[in-house]
Amino acid sequence: MAVVALLELRLQPEALEKSYQLLREILVDTRAFDGCLGVDVLIDNADPAHIIVHETWASAEHDAAYRKWRAGDGASALGSVLAGAPTLTICTPSSDI
Repeated sequence: MAVVALLELRLQPEALEKSYQLLREILVDTRAFDGCLGVDVLIDNADPAHIIVHETWASAEHDAAYRKWRAGDGASALGSVLAGAPTLTICTPSSDI
């Protein structure tokens, strides 16, 4: 069953262009990772340093494999442009509600 991952980021306001470019580069690998069904980046209209990355994965196992890879060999420099710790929420889509 597909899962949705919501990654909420607070970027350093003084480094927005650098942050956006880094995200473009990082998300190439995310989108190509096995089981990734799509990635959308949402920028807060009131605060361009507030980003939500909306990822859809074919299964919880695909998402877990991606997170494991990002924590190891796929680590990125994203931490260098963050203003605080990211928040990750994993959701299961429901058609029952």
